[in-house]
Amino acid sequence: MNKISINTKEIPFQDRYKLLIGSIVPRPIGFISTISKDGIYNLAPFSFFNGVCSEPMTVLFCPVIRGSDGQEKDTLKNIKAIKEFVVNIVSEEFAEKMNQCSAEYPPDVDEFKESGLTPEKSKVVKPPLVKEAKVNMECKLIQLVEIGNKPGGGTVVIGEVVYFHAREDVYQDGKIILSKLKPIGRLGGTEYCRVTDNFSLPRPQIKAQMPVGENPK
Repeated sequence: MNKISINTKEIPFQDRYKLLIGSIVPRPIGFISTISKDGIYNLAPFSFFNGVCSEPMTVLFCPVIRGSDGQEKDTLKNIKAIKEFVVNIVSEEFAEKMNQCSAEYPPDVDEFKESGLTPEKSKVVKPPLVKEAKVNMECKLIQLVEIGNKPGGGTVVIGEVVYFHAREDVYQDGKIILSKLKPIGRLGGTEYCRVTDNFSLPRPQIKAQMPVGENPK
């Protein structure tokens, strides 16, 4: 079957966005809690989110410039001011409350109160944990990488995980138990997915090659 080829420079950023979120699936959700310089909590989900490396333990997420008014999101403004944030992993049990936080509330609105989720004091950073989340990562800002400065552009936020929290029932022998965490993933449009239909592929082992001219005994 033939493929449709698209010059991305010839389509609007909204259509490029649809191609990204429809193709890069499923995407993990970084539920980011921050605090403003005036002490107002902010809570918002981001599906352009992932891990970076483990030494130092690092994550990233990418808030985009709002298409509605061309402004930075409150999450990014707060991180620029405070240099800290918390990543909360979304489980199915509070998916609807997470979704409530995706609305574009004014900066003086506390999404914890709007969603009914519970702020919990962090160990070392100012922004709170989401108590309902089974995994939380307290982060300090490492770097901001700006990609574009108009709607459709965004900023890569890179942070070091300085404290990791896992509820006892999802943590065993240094690992997170997927069946207990019950995370959800983001698809295109308004669709989400569960991580319940899994299969395993063992990592392939490459046989050591014999040096040229050497005969096996």
